[in-house]
Amino acid sequence: MKDVYLAVVIAEVAVMALLLIRLGAGPTICDRIVALNAMSTQAAIAVLFFAAYAGRTIYCDVALWLASFSYLGAIVWSRYLERELL
Repeated sequence: MKDVYLAVVIAEVAVMALLLIRLGAGPTICDRIVALNAMSTQAAIAVLFFAAYAGRTIYCDVALWLASFSYLGAIVWSRYLERELL
C-alpha cells in the first residue's frame, strides 16, 4: 500500500510542475493566482499522502495549515485585484 501512496505523491508533484509552467506563462495575473492556488492545493494533497506513506500524523497538521492559508491567500489577492479594477 505504501507504493500506492508514494506513486500518488510523485503524481501530485508532476501536476505541480505543470502548474508551475502555467504560473510562469499565465497571460493575466488572475491566471497566475489560480495556478498558485491550485499548486498549494496539490501540495497539501501531496503532504497528506506523504504523511500516510511515512506513517507520521504531524504532516497532516502541516497539510491542513497549508490548505487553510492558501485559501486565505487566494481570497486576499482576489479582494486586492477587485479594488484595483474598480
